[in-house]
Amino acid sequence: MLTEVFSVIVFSDVLCVTVIQGQDDWGVTYSSTEICALKGSTVEIRCTYTYPSRKNYRKTEVEETFWFTKLSGYQPVDLRTDSDYQHRVEYSCSEKSCTLRITDLRESDSAKYKFRFITNQPDGRYTGSPGVTLRITDLHVSVNSLHRYTSELWAQLECHSSCRLPARSSYIWYKSGQQVQSQTSSTYSVYFNYADSYSCAVKGHEDFPSPPVCVDGQTCNRVIYTDRSICAFKGSSVDISCTYSSYETIRSKFWFSPERSHQWQSPSQPEDLSEDSQFAGRVQVLERWRGRSTLRITDLTESDSAQYHFKYTTRNFEWRSSLPGTTLTVTALQVQVTRITVHQSDTEAELKCHSSCSPAGRLSYVWFKNRQKVTGVETSSFKGRVYPGDIISCALKGHENYGSPPVCE
Repeated sequence: MLTEVFSVIVFSDVLCVTVIQGQDDWGVTYSSTEICALKGSTVEIRCTYTYPSRKNYRKTEVEETFWFTKLSGYQPVDLRTDSDYQHRVEYSCSEKSCTLRITDLRESDSAKYKFRFITNQPDGRYTGSPGVTLRITDLHVSVNSLHRYTSELWAQLECHSSCRLPARSSYIWYKSGQQVQSQTSSTYSVYFNYADSYSCAVKGHEDFPSPPVCVDGQTCNRVIYTDRSICAFKGSSVDISCTYSSYETIRSKFWFSPERSHQWQSPSQPEDLSEDSQFAGRVQVLERWRGRSTLRITDLTESDSAQYHFKYTTRNFEWRSSLPGTTLTVTALQVQVTRITVHQSDTEAELKCHSSCSPAGRLSYVWFKNRQKVTGVETSSFKGRVYPGDIISCALKGHENYGSPPVCE
């Protein structure tokens, strides 16, 4: 029978549970039981674990370690095989400790994470409870108070989130896209005018700011990008969108990429992407309704991986924000060999169509064996018998001309 003694510690408003165990106990200790993290950022969840060195006259050896949030048929599902976490999960495990790293955090990642290890003992499977509750949050600016004086407007703003970030967090404030110096508190008292918008970020996480808000009304100067990051396949098309508003009439507007500044006449003056020779015939700007702009790039190449910004100019103002735009990552497919089983007369292979990032949505794949389409397989995995001389490749359905390099048996 396992005996565990718990000591409870409150640290930065997060309840941490330390499990004090004997030498021969089974157990998992999590560094914290609650974590609040920003959407789009990266989080690390850590634990240590113990097990008896010997049992039933047999030395205990760990055969498998993994993290999970879901069950399938009463069995935990390894996050590395969960399609919701594809290309975003990494384990860093050593003897009796393991760290889970999740990148590009999404709201759907809010869940309870548990660590499980399996040993060579007949009953040597252990899952650590209670696990770690991860909550994903966005930052938002709220107007706590607003005062109108004879010739001035004053407001108290607050940068807040749906869960509690570390108590010692330092904040950065932006006014109409430009950083405000010497403001590090989560609250900000300011005299403003109707044209100004305000946004905030946590220091160290400047790539994940809040959407800019108007202090009073809805027609201040601001740009809000629909996506912070987009992953797309080589050869496909992508839509990068934003909404925008202006206090004055807009005279000109266009999309640009800071990574192309070496092509500009002046490095400090952005130039319209549609006039860049690298994008000739591949760029289209769509404005289906007022206040929303979409940059469409077709026939994507890996060199299109960059950050994209929207700029507009009025008679007295130019939106050239120091806030991040939308980061596009263009990825090519690769065939990854996950398992090989050699038989007397042939070889059985398990392959995966792999990319460096995971595009959104459900994707269908096409597999080719000796340049002939394999029927009945539309998933990212392929399993079948291969023979000497066979070559296998994969592609995204609808983009067969941009398949992976072939691999040989």
